[in-house]
Amino acid sequence: MIRRWLQRVMIGRYGPDQLNFAILIVAILLSLTASLTRLGLLSLLSYVLLFVCFFRMLSRKLAARRRENDRFLRYWWPIRTKLTNKARQLKDSRQYKYFKCPGCHCTLRVPRKKGTIQITCRKCGERFIKKT
Repeated sequence: MIRRWLQRVMIGRYGPDQLNFAILIVAILLSLTASLTRLGLLSLLSYVLLFVCFFRMLSRKLAARRRENDRFLRYWWPIRTKLTNKARQLKDSRQYKYFKCPGCHCTLRVPRKKGTIQITCRKCGERFIKKT
């Protein structure tokens, strides 16, 4: 019953997206920080962000909200990609060693404990010698 009512309410509305999720996370973090530090300004800011989040979700201006999300993703995806790559490198650090190609600055992964080896970049063909 509640599900049908919510479906009827959301017809023609934008709904959640990546920007809304990011705003929600920031609002929750600000709220937690405000409760720990007892700063009313942070609490007020978290409520404003929650209002913005719900406003965007319930908005009927689909094109405007999509443009806002696209603009956000244009800046967020490169950051997310770098964070994911660093996390993967940290996870694989026992088995692999990572080097930057001196020619094209591409990151190359080499198995550890192979001694001094010649590494060839797949992207530009540059060859260099490193100790693993």
